[in-house]
Amino acid sequence: MITAGEWFGGSLSPVATRSRREARRESANPGWGTGPRTRVGSVGQRFDRAARWVHRRRRRLSRRLAARFRPRTMPRQAWLLLWLTALAVVVALTGVMAPQWAPTSAMVFVLLLGGFFLRMRTMVLLYLVAAAGAALTVSVPDASGVRTRPGDLLLLGATAVLVALFVRSRERLGVQGTLGDTMLVDLRDRLRSQGRVPPLPAQWHVETELRPAYGDSFSGDFVVATRTPRDEHDLLEVVLVDVSGKGQGAGTRALLLSGAFGGLLGAMPPEGFLPAANAYLLRQDWPEGFATAVHLAVDLRSGDFTVSCAGHPPPGTGGAGSPWRLLDDDGGPALGLVPDVEFPAVRGRLLPGQALYLCTDGMVELPGEDLSVGTETLLRLASEACRAGWREGAAERLVDAAAVEETDDRALILVWRTA
Repeated sequence: MITAGEWFGGSLSPVATRSRREARRESANPGWGTGPRTRVGSVGQRFDRAARWVHRRRRRLSRRLAARFRPRTMPRQAWLLLWLTALAVVVALTGVMAPQWAPTSAMVFVLLLGGFFLRMRTMVLLYLVAAAGAALTVSVPDASGVRTRPGDLLLLGATAVLVALFVRSRERLGVQGTLGDTMLVDLRDRLRSQGRVPPLPAQWHVETELRPAYGDSFSGDFVVATRTPRDEHDLLEVVLVDVSGKGQGAGTRALLLSGAFGGLLGAMPPEGFLPAANAYLLRQDWPEGFATAVHLAVDLRSGDFTVSCAGHPPPGTGGAGSPWRLLDDDGGPALGLVPDVEFPAVRGRLLPGQALYLCTDGMVELPGEDLSVGTETLLRLASEACRAGWREGAAERLVDAAAVEETDDRALILVWRTA
């Protein structure tokens, strides 16, 4: 009689094997095996295994299709050049046989596609193919009477020059297609996200409004804000910075400074922020490395605040029966100009119903007028808005009411406290 050990070649018996299987299932599914022979979770496991199998099959199929239509032995640029060359040949032959459907200027489409996907070296080869195709279209006489106009050749040449400039500028960034634009949009969104004010108690409201010069997407003005509990204080710190320059030229420096200032803000006492920011700018040694800034620190429990300026216009405050006035702030010089300089702070308290604004020089500079004229105008507009009552969108309406020119970046931060 053959024993179980002999049958399985000395392995475990079926009973032992089954008990081990049950132990593994029990550890994976605690509810399995209790009461009648029910298998809790077995259906879900089967669905998971099926989903993983479908995912693996889909990835394998996509790799096979990619290998079929784009051989691994051929570089990507050569493969793209091959397809665009075939397209150029089709356009040229169509222009010979049916010029009314594919004139010589149709080769512009091929050049534009090459400008988005090819590098400069392979783009030169595509230029040669396009030139040969255009020459073929021009040289072959057409019985239908459709002739190539000189304007078509001029259009083709102008497009080739513009595409070459586009490809060369794109290669400086090391990107292809519209990836450079996507990167710029991502950088712009990151710059704006760093200026978001953290959630505040119900009685506190902060609004920021940034207007780049000439309606550009990038601005030399940016905001950094943080909320930090310190001992018995709940401190809100807001910094408004105006980088030298305007528009896209100052946008790159604003992005770098916003990251650096965001790391400094909240990591040190409020009185140490502007000196640390000044030292950082001096270390950069930029040709236009200066910036103006105003730093506001508000205790959200008591309403006490301190304001320090570095070359910025003085802030304004008022409301709740108090007349609107400019804070007496001599301030300090712009950041990045003088080492080891002090930035005096002005102290005050925001009571319920009162407000305070911070602004850049773009909000108070009027053509042909002294800076004090724009400052008084903004102060009067804030007083009128305060009497009408603060509500959502107050900062945007205040910037619109200022009606200053769009030749400079404009920024305004409005802080008010309700009862």
